[in-house]
Amino acid sequence: MGLRDKFSNFLYRQIEKRGWLNDIFGNVLRYSGSYVNDESVLESSDVYELMQDISNQIVLAEWTVEDSAGNELKNHSILDTLRKPNNYLTRSEFLKLLTNTYLLEGEVFPVYDGKEIHIATNVYHELDDNLIEHFKVNGTEIPQVMIRHIKNIGTSHLNGVGLKRLGRNTLEGVMNAEKVLTDKYAKGGLLAYLLKLDAHINPQNTAQSKLIKAILDQLESIDESRTVKLIPLGKGYTIETLASSINDEKILAYLNVYKKDLGKFLGINVDTYQSLMKTDMEKAMMYLHNKAVRPILQLFEEHLTLLFFGQKSNLRLKAKINILDFVPYSTKTNIAYNLVRTMIATPDDSREMLGFKKLNTAESSKLYISKDLIAGEDLGQATDDSLKGGDDNGQKEGNENI
Repeated sequence: MGLRDKFSNFLYRQIEKRGWLNDIFGNVLRYSGSYVNDESVLESSDVYELMQDISNQIVLAEWTVEDSAGNELKNHSILDTLRKPNNYLTRSEFLKLLTNTYLLEGEVFPVYDGKEIHIATNVYHELDDNLIEHFKVNGTEIPQVMIRHIKNIGTSHLNGVGLKRLGRNTLEGVMNAEKVLTDKYAKGGLLAYLLKLDAHINPQNTAQSKLIKAILDQLESIDESRTVKLIPLGKGYTIETLASSINDEKILAYLNVYKKDLGKFLGINVDTYQSLMKTDMEKAMMYLHNKAVRPILQLFEEHLTLLFFGQKSNLRLKAKINILDFVPYSTKTNIAYNLVRTMIATPDDSREMLGFKKLNTAESSKLYISKDLIAGEDLGQATDDSLKGGDDNGQKEGNENI
């Protein structure tokens, strides 16, 4: 280090000690970054949208209890627990929290106390020498039969991996890029001003210091783009706006690439998903269902079954999603029409699918077949009463001809 540098550093330290420089330039611009945590991660609109789409599908799932033969047990007490998981979360809130925690953290810990189901936080877990997993919350051990460790498996058998870990660097980059643009335009697109003085700044010149501070106060009070300030300046003082160092086009180009990458950490190709959303809602929802929702539901089924019924029970929790919930109403009517005319569903089945009440009449509960679905050589026979018959009275419930 040269003599000049040593002297400059010494002089600057003396100026700092006196404090007058801070009095004048009290507020300095510092680069602030966004860091991935539970509160900030959802500030990325793309992440929030994808998580909403996934968790909303899971909320729409109907939960049932089945025995080993696949028979539904409609009045099982566990279904009441799932409908009312605890006194502070509804069914939908619980399922969304379970899903969002799983996606972000890569693991989630549901706890069942015999009456209510909760989601534990700050869980310490480890395997002992007998490969039995132990759980502690705030130093208190939770019995293994009361808690499950649902993991998004990566390469570890003990810990799951989620968006906060897998996509941390990408997510922080995206969040910081978005924050830079937002901050810039929240301040009217201007980040800083440059105050030029022809004279030297003199710490002993009280009038000069007061004038500079007054000018800075006026500039700092411009807190929105609609504010206009008129600042009279004396001879030797000028104010210029500093050109923004933020290149909007480069930041937007970065976001266009890396924001879409975040979807891959959730199991979705965003380009494919967005293009399907523009052209075919049903295909988009099926894509999301098969790529992301179904594997999560399968995992939830396995763990909640073990949590509620234990290892040796022949009962199983099952989640079912009616994919018709995601198609347009016009498509539903076409599906309902075709189901009736091909004898797959009765008119009452189709009415229920379209949101109407069942008629519950003899005619509405029968299966019908359309003439154009019968081979030409069999058309005459199809109109014969024998198609309906089968018993001595010539009557049989089932198919009718139109």
